[in-house]
Amino acid sequence: MVRIFKYLKAEEWLMAGISLIFIVAQVWLDLKLPDYMAEITTLTQTPNSAISDIWLNGGYMLLCALGSLAAAVVVGFFAAKIAASFSQRLRSLLFNKVESFSMEEINRFSTSSLITRSTNDITQIQMLVVMGLQLVIKAPITAVWAITKISGKGFEWTMVTGVAVLIMIIMVTFLLIVALPKFKKMQTLTDNITRVTRENLTGLRVVRAYNAENYQEEKFETANEELTSTQMFTNRAMAVMMPVMSMLMSGLSLAIYWIGAYLIDAAGALDKLGLFSNMVVFSSYAMQVIMSFMMLVMIFIMLPRASVSAKRINEVLDTEPRILDGTKTEGQPGLRGEVVFKSVSFQYPDAAEPVLEDISFTASPGETVAFIGSTGSGKSTLVNLALRFFDATQGEILIDGVNVQEYKLEALFNKIGYVPQKAVLFKGTVESNVAYGDNGGEGYPLDEVKKAVQIAQGADFVEKMDGQYQAAIAQGGANVSGGQKQRLAIARAVCRKPEIYIFDDSFSALDYKTDRVLRSVLKQETAGVTSLIVAQRIGTIMDADQIIVLDEGKIVGKGTHKDLLRDCTVYREIAMSQLSEEELAS
Repeated sequence: MVRIFKYLKAEEWLMAGISLIFIVAQVWLDLKLPDYMAEITTLTQTPNSAISDIWLNGGYMLLCALGSLAAAVVVGFFAAKIAASFSQRLRSLLFNKVESFSMEEINRFSTSSLITRSTNDITQIQMLVVMGLQLVIKAPITAVWAITKISGKGFEWTMVTGVAVLIMIIMVTFLLIVALPKFKKMQTLTDNITRVTRENLTGLRVVRAYNAENYQEEKFETANEELTSTQMFTNRAMAVMMPVMSMLMSGLSLAIYWIGAYLIDAAGALDKLGLFSNMVVFSSYAMQVIMSFMMLVMIFIMLPRASVSAKRINEVLDTEPRILDGTKTEGQPGLRGEVVFKSVSFQYPDAAEPVLEDISFTASPGETVAFIGSTGSGKSTLVNLALRFFDATQGEILIDGVNVQEYKLEALFNKIGYVPQKAVLFKGTVESNVAYGDNGGEGYPLDEVKKAVQIAQGADFVEKMDGQYQAAIAQGGANVSGGQKQRLAIARAVCRKPEIYIFDDSFSALDYKTDRVLRSVLKQETAGVTSLIVAQRIGTIMDADQIIVLDEGKIVGKGTHKDLLRDCTVYREIAMSQLSEEELAS
């Protein structure tokens, strides 16, 4: 828990120090009130006391109360400012850390858990900082100071107060032992309900198409009920504290006055006034002690959950990405767009078998190299290695003569125009999605965006949209079709003007005519640029300079379409399942 506070800045520690001064001032003012109250009590019991003295002490009490209020406002202001800036920094640190993660780290934490850690967990820390700065520091100072004030004012009263404090400590300890495991479980259950909700929202079309609303509702209710029952348990456990605290305060007041009445009745005439004054003062200070412990109890209620949240946040911040930046920004002179795989093998962490084994090929500058094979043969994994989404387990991958692991990630990604298997669009406009990326901080002019969309065969539908290139795109591209989404994703890669295109089954949502026209225009407009294409359709890759056939992670065929039809059984079987005899003969 303490480690999370290393992210506080020096000025925030300074504000905390200033708050400490005001907290001490507030406690001093609060504890001066009983002294003036005792003075007024003595004056009212003393014959011939001047009313002006009573008014004077009353005025001092009012000043103390107003001063305490002003100090509390200042402390509250600093606490809110520290908590807000601290939580803002934690969110930024978490976001930036997650941005640096490879797919391995993302999969390890899960998307729903990372969302919860960036929102709910940080909120728990923020609440603790706001309340803690005002209560954690103030409570012990008040308790210790008040105890020193009442020491020596009555053994019997001190014993009663000690018993009340002991009962409170025992109760708080017992409740924390019972509730702490549930607090730890609560954050995991919050992750779970976030996951279920996210799955339902992203898969809403499938849910409705399969009439699975009841199934999803039951799944959500199960997660919701589990979280609710855990929260109910902890809330009920903690709810016991407040009535017990009230009972202790009332019982302590009653005990102090009952003992005081007994002592005053047994004392002589000269001691009665002193005992009465001590009783009033002791009662006020005892309430301050109990109130201090009540403040600590409030923190103890928040601390377990905030402690779990801090641990979860630290887990993310302390995780070192497996994919690290290299130092090089350029390839070897004279090479532009060359991709070489040398005996590359890859195995996912904790997997029993490798996904790819001994993959070797060269994509020369300007060539189109296609990959085809059955589902699960490792095609997408292969191109992901070129992008350094994962690092190869064995062998090396060279781009422009330099190992991809030696490149700065920014420089490597600037060389590549990537179109994923599942087209991803962001909330914004057509232009903002096609011109995605910083282009060295300069952005992309509208003319280049329009040209990229035309090459991707998207101009026909974009220019019919309301606003054309400024037309709104919903989150995830929900307001455009699958084919339109893929064409905009392809336009995004074209607009980048990369050295290498990587199309991960990016033409699957396009009809044959659009597919053929798009590839023809793309070949003309991007001459000299290397293309790596993952495809399921033979028609998409027939004209490739080199086709690599994968089967169970191994290369079983390499060559042109005609060569593979003649020499590769796996390729011939795929072709025969997709093409007619006339097409095969041609």
